[in-house]
Amino acid sequence: MPVLVITGTGTEVGKTVTTAAVAAAALAAGRSVAVLKAAQTGVLPDERGDADEVAWLAGPVTTDEIARYPEPLAPGTAARRAGLAPVHPHEVAERAAKLATEHDLVLVEGAGGLLVRFDAAGGTLADAARLLDAPVLVVAQAGLGTLNTTELTARELRRRKLELAGVVIGSWPGEPDLATRCNVADLPEVAGAPLLGAVPAGSGALPPAVFRTAAPGWLAPRLDGTWDAEAFRVREAP
Repeated sequence: MPVLVITGTGTEVGKTVTTAAVAAAALAAGRSVAVLKAAQTGVLPDERGDADEVAWLAGPVTTDEIARYPEPLAPGTAARRAGLAPVHPHEVAERAAKLATEHDLVLVEGAGGLLVRFDAAGGTLADAARLLDAPVLVVAQAGLGTLNTTELTARELRRRKLELAGVVIGSWPGEPDLATRCNVADLPEVAGAPLLGAVPAGSGALPPAVFRTAAPGWLAPRLDGTWDAEAFRVREAP
């Protein structure tokens, strides 16, 4: 799995912190890692973006960013409003492929959900994943409403004949409610793919050294972690 594309079921689902956890686990396993942010929005030139946040939390990864736009909008819209060139899927694929020649693992983090538009032609992260022939990891919310958005994302991946590597819950609450606990069993069913982890809420605020030590325990072995999905399901079952 030299390239892994990471998308969310929407915005603010814990995608960047999950990307950092995957990077930290891979580093702990002795792998070299690069993180590519396809399009960064809502960040000024001198501010820290998502790729920088991943490096801060995870450790010594190579970071790359194709473009950034100041307004917190979909990349295509943000590029148009800023009068800047948009990002195209082939650029994402070419940059990721180059990084893959120099690293054991390349993590390509999208912006928002799978079908957020990069350009006026309607290019998306899904198009970049197809060009790369790369599996896609979906970061989902924990609570009520997540089953619908997760299943829609999974169906679109299957429609496009893209591999869904699995689902990670991007922000697992300290006191999960009934719907959240039920979702542990329901998420892999609606996705048709395994649950590969649950990142505790607030993990992005941990000191980097603590984050790096803890990260493998939030992720399944397929993501270089030690997290046991069945034990988690049994523990959280309502």
